[in-house]
Amino acid sequence: MTTVVTEAALLEQIKTVVDPNTGKDFVSTRQLKNLRIEGGDIAFDVELGYPAKSQVVPLRKALIAATRRVPGVENVSANLSWKITAHAVQRGVQLMPRVKNIVAVASGKGGVGKSTTTVNLALALAAEGARVGILDADIYGPSQPMMMGISGRPESADGKSMDPLSNYGVEVMSIGFLIDDDQAMIWRGPMATQALDQLLRQTNWGELDYLLVDMPPGTGDIALTLSQRVPLTGAVIVTTPQDIALLDAKKGLKMFEKVGVPVLGIVENMAVYCCPNCGHVEHIFGADGGKRMAAEYGVDYLGALPLNMGIRQQADSGMPTVVAEPDGEIASLYKGVARTVAVKIAQKAKDFSSKFPTISVSKST
Repeated sequence: MTTVVTEAALLEQIKTVVDPNTGKDFVSTRQLKNLRIEGGDIAFDVELGYPAKSQVVPLRKALIAATRRVPGVENVSANLSWKITAHAVQRGVQLMPRVKNIVAVASGKGGVGKSTTTVNLALALAAEGARVGILDADIYGPSQPMMMGISGRPESADGKSMDPLSNYGVEVMSIGFLIDDDQAMIWRGPMATQALDQLLRQTNWGELDYLLVDMPPGTGDIALTLSQRVPLTGAVIVTTPQDIALLDAKKGLKMFEKVGVPVLGIVENMAVYCCPNCGHVEHIFGADGGKRMAAEYGVDYLGALPLNMGIRQQADSGMPTVVAEPDGEIASLYKGVARTVAVKIAQKAKDFSSKFPTISVSKST
């Protein structure tokens, strides 16, 4: 007698597979789609809300194995993909065309590794299959051209907009492309803010899933204006464990809260130093300061990065850690932080403004 495979039995087994990034199954989250039963042949799709190129194979194997536990199942076809959508931003700020999610990477002070974190997170998201861009918003100290190994001037077909430069599959725009390396930007706040707004809105970004903004340090004119005018899906705060860095990082966090930008979490940079010769571990800037700050303000602790000479050397050479040593331990840490950020964005409320009807008022004759 042939065993009849039922949808209920299949769903019960598929529900046992838990997404390691969310802790939830794919059935209750409605990520399971197009379940098809033809005798003993089973086919279904699973659509994730975040890029997961490195996790597709193990997740697919787990789903197929779970499905085959149902009596009567012979063949299983499981297709895993992801669809990244635009999510809600500050009230009253319109989304940018062709850019789904903009994430500010900020710190309260300079020198904590914010730009290095930005570039490695961007490359990690790209490695997972996302379409990614970087806006270097540090007008006075642009560093992304060097870190991304890009030189040259942006091209303009119409004299009004610019094409971003790119490397490692990531689009980049920076004031550093428009000035000489040793040229100082002697501009007051309003001029710098206007220039940055032009860099953002007059760049011909491709269809991006994520645009990471390497914010200037502090909470001055540029940072505040960016937080108010740019449609930000969320912000990532970078700090060291040092008390003096945390003092300023808290101010940056509060700035985002006041303008209605959700803080996605805190990255603790230069958290620990491990001597490459003897293996001695030293907390040079203190221990767990970022973790304590995250707990104090009720935001997620995204992870810690070590104080490591290789990270600095690779960024200076224009080949950041995630592309220089993609399978290394430190690249894995960056990828973990990037994945957590992408998952948190996927869980946020979506933006439905594009679905709203347009109302036009015409004068009757």
